[in-house]
Amino acid sequence: MRAVYDRHVSALQERGPAGGCLTGWSLVADRPVVAAFDVDGTLTRRDCVVPFLLRLGAARLVFGLVRRAPSVIAATARRDRQRLKEIGTSVAVRGRSVAAVEQVAVTFAAEIEKWLRDDTVARLAWHRRQGHTVVLVSASYELYLDVLGRTLDVDAVLATRLASDGATFTGALVGENCRGPEKLRRLDEWLSTRDGVEGGRRGVVLWAYGDSVGDRELLGAADHPVWATTPVSSVPSTD
Repeated sequence: MRAVYDRHVSALQERGPAGGCLTGWSLVADRPVVAAFDVDGTLTRRDCVVPFLLRLGAARLVFGLVRRAPSVIAATARRDRQRLKEIGTSVAVRGRSVAAVEQVAVTFAAEIEKWLRDDTVARLAWHRRQGHTVVLVSASYELYLDVLGRTLDVDAVLATRLASDGATFTGALVGENCRGPEKLRRLDEWLSTRDGVEGGRRGVVLWAYGDSVGDRELLGAADHPVWATTPVSSVPSTD
C-alpha cells in the first residue's frame, strides 16, 4: 500500500503543481488548511465494511444475520443505516478477541491497496506536499483505517469505532456510525482539540472529498467541496 502512495507522490514531484501557481498555497492562506477525505468510494473504488465483516467469518455473518432477519428487514425498510451497522457489527465481533480482530484488520488494510483510486490518492498526496492537514472521515471501521491512515501518512482518522472491555469486543459501537451529520460533528470535535486552530471548523480552510449522500453535510460545510463521483485531477484547477 505504501508503494501506491509513494508512486503518486513521485509522479507529482516530477510534474509539479499546474501552472506553477499553487506551490506554497498554504503559506499564504490566512487560516490553516485541512483536507477531509471520505474513504469508501472516494479513496477506494468500493465499499470496505462488508468485505471486512466477511473476513472475520463469512458463515458467522450470514447465519447471524439470518437469525436476526426480522430486525434486519425492519431496519432496511426504514433505511436505518445506524441500526443495520449495529446489527452487522454485533454479529461479526461480539465476544471476539480484540487482538485477533486487530490482526485481521492489519491484513485487511493491506488488501485495500488493490481498491485504491489513483486519482484521489494523488490528490491526497498533493495536499500532503502543500503541508495541509489531512484527515480521513469515514463510516468504515477505525480499526483498519488507522492502519491505512499510517500508510497514507494522514494526520488523523475519524471513523466508526468498536466498543470493547479491553480484551474482548462487546459488539456495540462507540457513539454513532460516522456517517452524514456525524462526520461533521466528529471533525468539529477533533478540530476543537487542535493547537493553533481558533473557532473550530470556522478557523480553517476546509477541503472535503466525498461520493455519496453520507458525505453531504461534510461537503456542504467545506470551503472547497469536491464530489469524487467522477475522476478528480491530481492537482486542483487554479480557475
